[in-house]
Amino acid sequence: MPWNSNDDGPWGSGGSDPSGNKGSKNNNPWNNNNNLDDIIKSAKEKANSFLPGGKKGISLIIIAIIAIWMVSGFYTVGPEEQGVVLRFGKYIETTSSGLNYHLPTPIEKVTVVPVTTTRNIEIGFRKGSDRGGQISSRNLDDESLMLTGDENIVDVNFVVQWYIGDAADYLFNVRNPSQNIKDGAESVMREIMGRTNIEFALSEGREQIRQEAQQMLQDILDSYNAGIIISSLLMQRVDPPATVIDDYRDVQRARADKERLINESEAYANRIVPEARGEASKIIAEAQGYKEQVIARAEGAAQRFISIYDEYANAKDVTKMRIYLETMEELMQNTKKIIIDKNAGSGVVPYLPLPELKSRNSNNSVSGDSR
Repeated sequence: MPWNSNDDGPWGSGGSDPSGNKGSKNNNPWNNNNNLDDIIKSAKEKANSFLPGGKKGISLIIIAIIAIWMVSGFYTVGPEEQGVVLRFGKYIETTSSGLNYHLPTPIEKVTVVPVTTTRNIEIGFRKGSDRGGQISSRNLDDESLMLTGDENIVDVNFVVQWYIGDAADYLFNVRNPSQNIKDGAESVMREIMGRTNIEFALSEGREQIRQEAQQMLQDILDSYNAGIIISSLLMQRVDPPATVIDDYRDVQRARADKERLINESEAYANRIVPEARGEASKIIAEAQGYKEQVIARAEGAAQRFISIYDEYANAKDVTKMRIYLETMEELMQNTKKIIIDKNAGSGVVPYLPLPELKSRNSNNSVSGDSR
């Protein structure tokens, strides 16, 4: 049966509505007394019934929401922090510690970064705790083993300590800063070890290597504008590999003995050489004195001979007699003498008791020595 038949409708009521009213010519099932405008008007009236003051109340709520939204822009930066302000994702400024303000989200956002906290990066080893709570260290050969300039292998463990110097550069210029610091520090240390002899690296060169590595790493980070400050680089261990460390220590002990013997020899040389030089100087001085003495004596004798010769030329007899007397005086001075008067016992051979005189002279000599 068609919907527009004048007979009974689909409900068998002859086109009347379900309430039994007949004669209605509008058969649209969606037709009712409330249109869309009436529905909107009814909703407004219901809203006004809940809000005192009507439109004025709605305005107050909107103002309150805006005020709360604006107040949400206040934020606090701690004494060890910096705030980085972004406006629609673009960097605007860096704020210092204290109470600050930014335009509320989503217009501006703030990222607070701790800038004075010191962070550590371990290279060549990792520290951890075992089940008993004891702190232990685990060596990482891939990071720690490095080749030296004289083609030896050295095991290096060190720690890099760093903090944030510029929060904006730290956030936006470098991705994964910790990994970049670790890679840069390892690269720098390998470069330095690659031009350093193992003896220098294991002994007096550790401090020089540490300073050079810290400066080179800082220069690399500055070239990236990373906003990172390397506060210190600490050398934990610089040793030969564990597999050869005993042999290396034997070599070191032998070298230490060599150095000790060299030092002892140098000390002995430093002591004995000055003594020998002093003795040589003494002998030279004595020889020089003896030389001057002999020369002076010879010159004096020559001068005396010349004087005597001059006197002899002037008075030969007198000079002869004087020379004879002086010579006899010198010869007879230390000899035993027996004087005989030539006039005594004329014509008679004098008796000289030579043995008795000799014995008497010997006794006098002994007694004179005892006195």
